Amino acid sequence: MFTRLMTSRRFAPLFWCQLCSALNDNFLKNALAMLILFGLGGSGAAGGESAALLITLSGIVFIAPFFIFSALGGELADRYDKAIVARCIRLAEMPVAGLAAIGFFWQSVPILFVTLGLFGIISALFGPLKYGLLPEKLETAELSAGNALVEGATFLAILIGTIAGGVAVAEAKGAEFVVAVIGLLALASWLLAHAIPVSGPAAPDLAITANPWTSTLALLREARTDKRLWSGAHIVSWFWLVGFVALSLLPPLVKGIFGGSEGVVTTCLAVFTVGIAIGSVVAAQASHGRPNLSLVPLGAIGMGVFSLAVAWVAWIAVPGPTPLSPGALIGSGQGAALLVSLCGLAISGGLFVVPSFAAVQAWAPVDRRARVIAAVNVLNAAYMVGAGGVVAVLQAAGVGVPALFAALGLLNLVAAGAVARAWGREGPPVADAAMPAARPESR
Repeated sequence: MFTRLMTSRRFAPLFWCQLCSALNDNFLKNALAMLILFGLGGSGAAGGESAALLITLSGIVFIAPFFIFSALGGELADRYDKAIVARCIRLAEMPVAGLAAIGFFWQSVPILFVTLGLFGIISALFGPLKYGLLPEKLETAELSAGNALVEGATFLAILIGTIAGGVAVAEAKGAEFVVAVIGLLALASWLLAHAIPVSGPAAPDLAITANPWTSTLALLREARTDKRLWSGAHIVSWFWLVGFVALSLLPPLVKGIFGGSEGVVTTCLAVFTVGIAIGSVVAAQASHGRPNLSLVPLGAIGMGVFSLAVAWVAWIAVPGPTPLSPGALIGSGQGAALLVSLCGLAISGGLFVVPSFAAVQAWAPVDRRARVIAAVNVLNAAYMVGAGGVVAVLQAAGVGVPALFAALGLLNLVAAGAVARAWGREGPPVADAAMPAARPESR
């Protein structure tokens, strides 16, 4: 099924378009972080003494637009043909890429912050469209596989974009290469958007709400009227909370507890990305014709167990006298245990999110599917920002990384019970929950 989707015009252009877009987002975010910390080619920190605070704020600047503009993105995607909207959004990215070029040439942190916020708005508008297109172009039996490919590609983009953004700024003698990458990825996204098939609007009579904040509140109120979709939105958002917290704790875990180098952080991030991909593929293969929701509580249990395992490894770890290299990490018992635990956590996350998100997509009414996805995106952002705030407060109070991972593990076990209660009437055989019948589509 994966090969069929990747060679199909129904899916492949959307897949590559969103991959280029996610690559650009993460490349820009990490390039900005490296510019703040070290400057272009190590020319000196552009952020000065406020570097750490600026990096934290950069994450908030990118995520914040999802609160306000996801609802507008959902309305636009339902009101107009999604393929046409995708082209317009990707075209709007072109001048933003030009603004990024100015920011990097001038090494201007304020301009790049504005650029990052605009990239966040574009991503917020594109998210409902992207996930709303999947059930429109794919058969219900293909949804899990399509979501697995998109989720795997998203984390691959995080990995590649993070590494490439850091290396590009650290090794650059000027801004030309960084600017070229951002511009080419924006151009590629726009060209690929033109290859997405046009199929007509889902709700042509829908009125667009002029005030994005008003539409966001209305969107959430409407989503709450369907208990199954509302619980599904919270379940999907829990995955993003776990991923956000785990990835935010990874650098202090590696550097502060294991004494690892930047290469060790990259190694751990790569293992986490591969784990997400493995879990996503397994979930897709276990979904025979419809999302296999029985995997969701199992994924939550796995995330709990492996988060506790990471906490245990962190508690017993003893940093060496010199910075730990990736090879030394892999060759040590503690390092191997850490990598196995991170991989298990990520695999469990893939098992958790792929069927749950595919179910939400399949259950959503066709005429407001993009708005349902927009509501999920709003909740995703709320969960991540809220979790980030709580973690920051706990860290300021002196709570260590092992304790935070242990708390995350216990909360995941609680979440497993919550999932079972929320979807218990559909499962197991939860996989047999009522789904719309698969409809034939042109290949």
